[in-house]
Amino acid sequence: MGHERQLVKDMMEPRHFRTLFISDVHLGSKAAKADFLLDFLRYHEADTIVLVGDIVDGWRLKRSWYWPQVCNDVVQKLLRKARKGTRVVYIPGNHDEFLRDFPGMHFGGIEVVERMMHDGADGKKYLILHGDEFDVVVRNARLLAYLGDWAYDTAIRINILLAAVRRRLGMPYWSFSAWAKLQVKHAVNFIGEFERVVAEEARKSGADGVICGHIHHAVIQDKDGIRYINTGDWVESCTAVAEHQDGTFELITWRTLASTVPALTAVEREEAELAPQAA
Repeated sequence: MGHERQLVKDMMEPRHFRTLFISDVHLGSKAAKADFLLDFLRYHEADTIVLVGDIVDGWRLKRSWYWPQVCNDVVQKLLRKARKGTRVVYIPGNHDEFLRDFPGMHFGGIEVVERMMHDGADGKKYLILHGDEFDVVVRNARLLAYLGDWAYDTAIRINILLAAVRRRLGMPYWSFSAWAKLQVKHAVNFIGEFERVVAEEARKSGADGVICGHIHHAVIQDKDGIRYINTGDWVESCTAVAEHQDGTFELITWRTLASTVPALTAVEREEAELAPQAA
């Protein structure tokens, strides 16, 4: 009880960051924790918000329409932040790949890009992408390693081309990550190989780090000299990554709704209001 009340105190004033990175919300899926994300957005502000793919689950919506009011609330919250001056950038993933047909477009103040290079406050450059384009590389890692860089680059281009063709034909995207997760004994190897391949892409792009999503495995770590950051998801882990003004990154987990936490007493509320002044 005391911990939860302290959490309410901490949330009375929104935290403000330089950048927030959010991915894999899967709005339109019954598994999406849209209410938790909405609550998170109420208490977290940023100069820039980067949506790192799979915000909307187009696959699920094609099969069966599911769009409760809370999904609208999340979208409206992001649009409202954009109207108030927050830069909001949307990098589509494989589940919302229909937006990949509109690079450079703005929708309600939200900018759509395929990938981007982020200049961190720490002076380092971070490649930002969803990560699904590397599924085919991870699946055929040993063969591609044997054939060399030419095969690697060719595989990436073919995967992007095939994804575009399948999209135009109305065919679903085939995800190796989804297949791997069904085979527990391969899952750990898949995650490690995915991290290695994505970090290598950042190195080839001249970046110091990479920020991605896709595999629903939140982490901030160094990978062979490259800072690897995965934002996680809002299906199970409810995580986001925040960049502070000094350039440090924080992995935030948001699993408590403010509405479910007991209200503060009058004394606790007064203490919480005075705390910033005392600091």
